[in-house]
Amino acid sequence: MLSDVLIVASPHRRPRIECAGGVAGRQTDADTVHLVSAAATPLGGDTIRVRVIVECGATLRIRSAAATMVLPGIATSESRSHWDLEVHGRLDLDPQPTIVAGAARHATSTRITVSDEGSLRLRERVQIGRSQERQGFWTGSLHADVAGKPLLRHRIELGAGSVTDDEVGAPLACVSELRYPHADFEAAGTRLALAAGGCLATWQGQRL
Repeated sequence: MLSDVLIVASPHRRPRIECAGGVAGRQTDADTVHLVSAAATPLGGDTIRVRVIVECGATLRIRSAAATMVLPGIATSESRSHWDLEVHGRLDLDPQPTIVAGAARHATSTRITVSDEGSLRLRERVQIGRSQERQGFWTGSLHADVAGKPLLRHRIELGAGSVTDDEVGAPLACVSELRYPHADFEAAGTRLALAAGGCLATWQGQRL
């Protein structure tokens, strides 16, 4: 299944939301949109594409109604999510965790373009496996630019077959939070100030 979501935030107007497939967007406050599942997704073979545009002077908060459960499909265990964020105003993106269940394999790619006037908070939480599960795999890549210049290139792998895969002490959960231009905030794990401004905080462990 292919799911497409487009959210456009403009100042002094309700967000414009267009959806197709298994993911829908619902406005829950003046500047808040929740993503909800209209069907079981992502299963193996599924692709989710989310494009977000925040115009200058606009504020948008994106949340999700529940955790995203990634499951293997009949023909393949692999699924994908693509996020394309264009930020000229203020964007706060903080969905519920992604749970990679069974032997599912999921890849998330996020591409961000922030203007000089833009402000961003992006938090991602991932857990490999439900109770007593550790067979799943997740990889996430982040490509962020500010005013056409590189801000961050970042990639993480978790789970079976990852670069950190180890039966004794491999991390099975992670939290990653990127903020721009703000660099001073409370977060678990390690904080890394970025040369072009902003900060990346990362944490890894066994369970969220």
